Amino acid sequence: MGTLRIHFTAEDLSRTRLAVQPDPLWEIVCSLHRLQTRAGYAGYAGWYRQVRQDLQQAGLVPMIRERLLPILPRDRYFPDFLTPGPVTDLGEGIDRVLGTPTRRMRTELGRMAAPLNGTWLDELAAGRLAALHGLGDALRAYFRVAVAPYQAQIGAAVSRDRALRGVRILDTGAGQILADLGPEVRWDPPLLSVHPYPEYRDLHLDGRGIALIPSYFCWHAPIALADPELPPALVYPARRQRPEPTAGPATPADPERRLGPLLGHTRLAVLRGAARGATTGELARRAGISPATTSHHTTILREAGLITSQRHGNLVLHHLTTVGETLLGDVRPRSGTPPSHPGRIGPVGADQA
Repeated sequence: MGTLRIHFTAEDLSRTRLAVQPDPLWEIVCSLHRLQTRAGYAGYAGWYRQVRQDLQQAGLVPMIRERLLPILPRDRYFPDFLTPGPVTDLGEGIDRVLGTPTRRMRTELGRMAAPLNGTWLDELAAGRLAALHGLGDALRAYFRVAVAPYQAQIGAAVSRDRALRGVRILDTGAGQILADLGPEVRWDPPLLSVHPYPEYRDLHLDGRGIALIPSYFCWHAPIALADPELPPALVYPARRQRPEPTAGPATPADPERRLGPLLGHTRLAVLRGAARGATTGELARRAGISPATTSHHTTILREAGLITSQRHGNLVLHHLTTVGETLLGDVRPRSGTPPSHPGRIGPVGADQA
């Protein structure tokens, strides 16, 4: 295995930016990589069990094996045109994928380790409309079953990660946004190193900066675009907690009227302040109360299962749980709970096919 070395300048640091929302195409890519290996199983056990059963019941397993896994192999090169982000809308992202110039598509597909001749990828490289539509349909169908039902957990992890890094930038400077991007990443200014990586590679940003994209399904090691001429991007594991039990139907909207008398308007303000992740000091400012009073309210909300609190150095970051989000009427989570037994099919990847 090799090492990815990303070279920063002061200008690159000033132009480094953090994605605002989850990128649906990167979540497709990273979740497909999870399906191809048992690595990281413990962190995604509920998802593994449920999604295999759901993909089987939806009749999508053959499509995944024939169309998606060949073009998105794990731990090897896959085409950059499949992740044109950062994007936040699946439809827009797929339109951009299918609008890739045929010449670029052919070039990137030609770098695949497996031969293209006589395969579906060969038709895709030729720009055949049927193959392009097939790719779009496959991406949409997989997203609908394997990613969309988990949007609450995905969004919570990304917003939690973004909030923590935002606080670090304000407290310690822009460089600290790069200090904790995963267990295999080391920030030694001006060099960001990822080891192990599928190849030895140096990426010089040359003043362009880089887009950092937190991903719920990215596990352990970040992923960079293969083409150094493209706008630089690095997808990395978003900080997250273990999946929580799903809740029942969401309650009606207007939390102020519903919950104010129940929780008290001050405690409700603290709860709402944690919706996008916040430190104790930020919650205190948002609610207009002292940090000591805020800590009292966060303790009660945490014991009630409405928020989580995670310490990072001298900071404590608070974020809504799925139950807290549901109570505020912000999400409508997937009904039912994952089965306690394994799904009927093993990993979809070639290593288990």
